[in-house]
Amino acid sequence: MEYQEKIQKNIKQCRKSLGLTQGELAEKLNGRKSLVSNYENGYSTPDIFTLIKLADLFKVSLDELVGRI
Repeated sequence: MEYQEKIQKNIKQCRKSLGLTQGELAEKLNGRKSLVSNYENGYSTPDIFTLIKLADLFKVSLDELVGRI
């Protein structure tokens, strides 16, 4: 599995484990619902700053979020 696939899977899994909708997570990232949908469906990949923000929100390490562990 490539990193992009791991990232999209991990974002979705972490979001659901916190009980957040795509829209709620997008609000926390100051974006639209489509932003999270695009991440989760592999249409786009978060930049490093967004990945750090997501890792902090999900309380996981950056390595865990990108699937390096």
